[in-house]
Amino acid sequence: MEKLSIEKQLKANAYPGRGIIIGKSADGTCAVTAYFIMGRSENSRNRVFVEDGDGIRTEAFDPSKLTDPSLIIYAPVRVLGNKTIVTNGDQTDTIYDLMDKQQTFEQSLRTREFEPDAPNFTPRISGIIHQDKGIFNYALSILKSNNGRPEGCNRYTFAYNNPFDGEGHFIHTYMGDGNPLPSFEGEPEWVDIEGDIDTFTDRIWNSLNEENKVSLFVRYINLEDGTWETRIVNKNK
Repeated sequence: MEKLSIEKQLKANAYPGRGIIIGKSADGTCAVTAYFIMGRSENSRNRVFVEDGDGIRTEAFDPSKLTDPSLIIYAPVRVLGNKTIVTNGDQTDTIYDLMDKQQTFEQSLRTREFEPDAPNFTPRISGIIHQDKGIFNYALSILKSNNGRPEGCNRYTFAYNNPFDGEGHFIHTYMGDGNPLPSFEGEPEWVDIEGDIDTFTDRIWNSLNEENKVSLFVRYINLEDGTWETRIVNKNK
């Protein structure tokens, strides 16, 4: 597998949809995660990220224009002890609640499937970071329809142990624009993670399609003491 430039990957795809990146900072001191959302409809674009405790949630930028909150209002990021959960839907809460009851990341996601938004059947993508006094591993998951057929749900989990400095993995909901939207295929993409939190945030935000991008969250978590820095960028201000 070839390691890819995150800028080139994003610039080459006008509509990756929602995306999760997890990896390790170039200096080896931090676990890194990013989550972005994009939108084609007015309802999808009418959103912002706001901080919510240790995590974030989405909310309507203009509540008067909100038509259907079911798949666009949720908590993308929550923290459970030394675990950080990042997802593109309300499965964040499922993972949090069931892992708090001693179930695993994979077991939690067996209770969920792709979104009921025919004909796209948008995949549910999820990530989890486990960091504790220098120990760091992460996993990414995708729940998708069986080749566009909603009768079956295909579930894939990719686990990464002892990641290398300046490297990470990127998973997103769509291969590109289309009607219906084509679901992500294959393994998460192996990408570079370079620069401090502000540099990395700018790299992602400036590479997303200007018309379709909505919001971006980036967090750097110190691997020794668990403290973190967060950046949130919203197109709607």
